[in-house]
Amino acid sequence: MSPEQRLEIAVDIATHAGRLIVEARDAGGFGQRYKHGQELVTDTDVEVDTYIEERLQASFPEEARLSEELAPDREALEHPRDLWVVDPIDGTVNFAHGLHHVAVSIGWVSGGRLRVGVVHAPFLGETYTALAGRGAWCNGEPMRVSRTRELSRALVGTGFPYRRDSRPPLMRRLMAVLSRCQDVRRAGSAALDLCAVASGRLDAYYESITPWDLAAGLLIAREAGARTGHLYPGPGGIPEDLYGENLLVATPALHEPLGELLRHADASELGQL
Repeated sequence: MSPEQRLEIAVDIATHAGRLIVEARDAGGFGQRYKHGQELVTDTDVEVDTYIEERLQASFPEEARLSEELAPDREALEHPRDLWVVDPIDGTVNFAHGLHHVAVSIGWVSGGRLRVGVVHAPFLGETYTALAGRGAWCNGEPMRVSRTRELSRALVGTGFPYRRDSRPPLMRRLMAVLSRCQDVRRAGSAALDLCAVASGRLDAYYESITPWDLAAGLLIAREAGARTGHLYPGPGGIPEDLYGENLLVATPALHEPLGELLRHADASELGQL
């Protein structure tokens, strides 16, 4: 099956999943629980994940799948042949609180490289898509990153982990960005933050996130002209396209100076300066 056909199927799945999300929000009364004591999960997350799983199984029965609602399979990450990486609701906290920054994220990886990406934002009426080497689109219109070249003009997106005890070390990074850049945005959906870089709404984005958070959005940002990478080398074993720790995505001119700024902040935190 061609990448174009895969993209068409993934868009259809994501669009229908988005309708389920909107219907659940309108109906209200969905159950909520906390995974690992701090990470919110709703009944809708599970229902949408099940729907996507069934659709992917029907269309691609021989291909592996990794999802936020499935136990992470390290072997699938280390040896990805044909792998679908799914976040049924990216922005669960936003969804539960009635905010609009919510997305369905579906990415396809082959040979360890991202090939197809779909991020559908049902409350915003936006569907972002990308094919490796072919470009990125929002609702069918081509996208390009911003032309921002100076940190002082850069609007930067980021996020914070669910674990509160993991947040304090990140405050120095935040203060460094606030002191040198135009401002910071924290919208609560990594997939949509990556798409915002692709569309030029954000000039850069940094965070440590999971494979299901990044799989589709990373390809979309890259195909729109963003430079993608990490602040530090990965551990090896996991393909770079599926490694989300210390991720940095930015317009080409901003990637290196912003990376230096963030690494400098980290070194200061460790008392190395």
